[in-house]
Amino acid sequence: MENNIDRFINRIHPGDCIELMRQLDEESVDLIFADPPYFLQLKGELYRTNQTKVDAVTDEWDKFHGFDEYDEFTYDWLKECKRVLKKDGTIWVIGSYHNIFRVGKIMQDLGLWILNDIVWIKSNPMPNFKGTRFNNAHETLIWAAKSERAKYTFHYKALKTFNDDKQMRSDWDLPICNGNERIKVNGKKAHSTQKPEELLYRVILSASNVGDIVLDPFMGSGTTGAVAKMLHRNYIGFEKEEEYVNIANRRIEKVKPVDQAELLEYRIEYKPPKVPFGNLIGSGYINIGEDLYSKDRKHKAVVQADSSLTCGDMVGSIHRVSAKILNRKANNGWDFWYVERNGELVSIDDLRQDYRKRMNDNG
Repeated sequence: MENNIDRFINRIHPGDCIELMRQLDEESVDLIFADPPYFLQLKGELYRTNQTKVDAVTDEWDKFHGFDEYDEFTYDWLKECKRVLKKDGTIWVIGSYHNIFRVGKIMQDLGLWILNDIVWIKSNPMPNFKGTRFNNAHETLIWAAKSERAKYTFHYKALKTFNDDKQMRSDWDLPICNGNERIKVNGKKAHSTQKPEELLYRVILSASNVGDIVLDPFMGSGTTGAVAKMLHRNYIGFEKEEEYVNIANRRIEKVKPVDQAELLEYRIEYKPPKVPFGNLIGSGYINIGEDLYSKDRKHKAVVQADSSLTCGDMVGSIHRVSAKILNRKANNGWDFWYVERNGELVSIDDLRQDYRKRMNDNG
């Protein structure tokens, strides 16, 4: 039997996102990326100092009659986002100084739990042509969980590796969408606020898994869907403007997913199964009554049936006894103790790795 969500995934649906989200089941999507209207409140046309016109955001979809109307609109779509988000899912919302503070307040009013605000620093921002303000060179992304108790997805180790083994920071220095990536129709930008794929790549890579459902309530030119498809995620797109729906569909249709799905497995995040020292005794890797040695052979302990060690008048675990020998509060016994095999010392940690390999080989 087809689930309700099945008729939505991997498609862009034309229409009002609030009405369309009401058709989705509660707690049915894993990740939401929302790029809503910014309500830029531009008054008239903007010109450069040489009197050439600036290609600014003047679309009808960005116009509201005032903050009250914008806040009501924001509350309504965010309320539906929270409803359809799984209990351990997260939502990302991007905006500028025009709207992001209002959006953040409403997110908190709805009970969404803010995890980070990410600053997208534009390495090639549009200049401030009038010279009356600082050059606006960034946008803000708010990343939030459904609740404070949510066990949300975050691939910390993968993002650290991505960032040359340094913690991924909350300031992302990325260029705005330009060059061949910028979609144009008749020589003009197809969408005034098209986001770069590099930005969505980080968002989706960091906070979702293969096969997850990614919802974009304001799909626009289709960046979210394109990156989701490439990374083997499912996507749902809602878009009010028919022209954008057609542009996004043509764009996503050309996207080729990563050929080998195993390349998306986050192997750096893999945690080997826990193996207590007692497992090595029970499986015959280490014998009851066998001697364990420190690497320099200055210390020797005897293995007991309950997996404890005796060393002189000391009794305890491999960790506790090694800590007492070293006069420390704690120590990792796996790194301290060795057994003798064929006249040579072998680390008990190497035996543990062999045990794990056998576990994996046996399925």
